[in-house]
Amino acid sequence: MILKNGKITIEVSTHGAELLSLKSGGREYMWSGDAAYWNRHAPILFPAVSKPYQNTIRIDGQPYTMKQHGFARDSQFYEMGDGILRMLGTESHDNYPYRYELKVHYRLDADSVEAVWTVTNLDRRDMHFQIGAHPGFMLPDYNANDAIHGYVRYLDREGNAVSPTITSALDDGNRIPLSQPTHIPAEMPLTNDTFAHDALVFEQGQVAQAMLLDKRCQPVLSVLCPQAEAFGVWAPHKEGCPFVCLEPWCGICDAKGYCGDIADRTCSHRLAPSEQYQFIYKIKLQ
Repeated sequence: MILKNGKITIEVSTHGAELLSLKSGGREYMWSGDAAYWNRHAPILFPAVSKPYQNTIRIDGQPYTMKQHGFARDSQFYEMGDGILRMLGTESHDNYPYRYELKVHYRLDADSVEAVWTVTNLDRRDMHFQIGAHPGFMLPDYNANDAIHGYVRYLDREGNAVSPTITSALDDGNRIPLSQPTHIPAEMPLTNDTFAHDALVFEQGQVAQAMLLDKRCQPVLSVLCPQAEAFGVWAPHKEGCPFVCLEPWCGICDAKGYCGDIADRTCSHRLAPSEQYQFIYKIKLQ
């Protein structure tokens, strides 16, 4: 599916309803999906964000296998027109026994792409889930020999620069508490070792906007999500990696050792029968 509006053109796949391309003025902003580094572009994280402990969730005491970031990113969606795609879940899903609808809507403005993802509970019982975004962006004028490849500027819900803190490290994708918080500069340089210990995860809604800057500190784009409960920033720790992911989440990975119910997971969301939940984020070009 290709959508155009003025100077902006996007391409979206029915596989995972994934945003594959975002172009403006002949320039590509999205990561290419080169499998040598990471074979995705901007996957949808649902019904789990990041990694459940031991790849397992429990629903009413029953364990179910749930891989990192859930299964929406590998599911087939169906086009409904006007930038809308739809996935329907049924009770036949082996590892997530709820009936639901996930509708994905991409909307273009003169300088931005807005993603509106709507979860509807079609079941007769409450359903629990997490949802989040994982878009990857090219680093402008990337040169593997540079000491700094760009910067990420962090802002709060009011648009003020913020120096966030990291309170957890990741161990095999799960959170373990740090003895002392790590303070991150409001304008964080991207180096070859920024992600040597996996993603940086900012919890408790500290970050509502992450702005990618080039090597000269000029703004490239922003990812805005005022409702974000956590924000992940990541790239694979591989030599010559020319992109970075700016990830707003309404969800988070499990704490290491968590074996409780899905309803009690940190940042779990509940929908009563027939209720809806909307997750909205925007990519704004500078």
